Amino acid sequence: MPIFKFQGKFNQKNTTMLLRLPFFSASRNSSGMLARVKSEIVQSSIKAQQLLSKGRRVFPHQGSVKFVQTSWRMSIPGLPSSRHEDKAPASPKVLRDKKAVPDADPPSIEDINQFAKLIVLTGAGISTECGIPDYRSPNGAYSSGFKPITHQQFVRSSRARRRYWARSYAGWRRFMAAQPNPAHFALASLEKAGRIDCMITQNVDRLHHRAGSNPLELHGTVYTVVCLDCGFSFCRDLFQDQVKALNPKWAEAIESLDYGSPGSDRSFGMKQRPDGDIEIDEKFWEEDFHIPTCQKCNGVLKPDVVFFGDNVPKDRADKAMEAAKECDAFLVLGSSLMTMSAYRLVRAAHEAGSTIAIVNVGETRADDLTTLKISARLGEILPRVLDVGSLSIPAL
Repeated sequence: MPIFKFQGKFNQKNTTMLLRLPFFSASRNSSGMLARVKSEIVQSSIKAQQLLSKGRRVFPHQGSVKFVQTSWRMSIPGLPSSRHEDKAPASPKVLRDKKAVPDADPPSIEDINQFAKLIVLTGAGISTECGIPDYRSPNGAYSSGFKPITHQQFVRSSRARRRYWARSYAGWRRFMAAQPNPAHFALASLEKAGRIDCMITQNVDRLHHRAGSNPLELHGTVYTVVCLDCGFSFCRDLFQDQVKALNPKWAEAIESLDYGSPGSDRSFGMKQRPDGDIEIDEKFWEEDFHIPTCQKCNGVLKPDVVFFGDNVPKDRADKAMEAAKECDAFLVLGSSLMTMSAYRLVRAAHEAGSTIAIVNVGETRADDLTTLKISARLGEILPRVLDVGSLSIPAL
């Protein structure tokens, strides 16, 4: 079987291209066959040039995506061979599979060590595989018309606060039951091995901590409650006990639900939300639900999270921005970057000359700033990083 090789360069880098062609009979007209081959090459070249001319690569994850510098290699069964090869031809299924990507050698030590200061920013997409929904994906909270509470609503309206805390109390047990997934553990392994200089998360679920990481919580956490008047803070479990003491019958009704039965959740009007609260019919909290007040000053209590319309605390924002400006690589995982508090970090890193990479299902606000964008589930991608050639990091 003859082997045709074509050298091609796009954007000053050799680009791998694997052409999958159907079987050709040796009796077919050779000029027609070669015309089809030429057409395939030209069309593939144009597509590759269009992607690379944008200054970035975009790959859907199809099992294994690897980069390799090589020549184009094309085998055409059915043509007379100049070399007497006695190899069985590839199956028609393989030759017709245009999604197949060739394997390549793993990155070298030099490749891996070229970035000394890597920042990782995680968003809701890393926790969706744990059963905690996000806001902006096709199946996220926004898709059903849900509108999260804003900071202004919480501060100004006692009714809004009562609704929020009733829903949050009702959803707490299920929220607490979520467990870290392989992506969380993979990041913890990379952090322990010294491969991550700084980890920042937009999530408030503390799943990174439970996996062994210690990220900067950009938007705070629902595991802490803070007084808006005096600043006193305490753990969420204590607040849950206070709610139960003030609302014993209501709490008993919530805790008696079978959380493993979707039917019982629907019958009670319940649906999990990204920040741990649950959608619940107002008849269950409108009149008889009472909220604890601050034990120090009798002030208003709020979860220690950044609500929509609120600002990230200055010390936290400054620390994140300093890390972004000093990094040489910035990896975004599972975030659309639609909130300015996260997007501004990526933009600052890009302006400082850092390499930007994103792994997220769907578009992000920073797609135009990226060197590499992969659309894939993080639980499938990140654990495989630990096994990459020269990296060889043991899982926790």
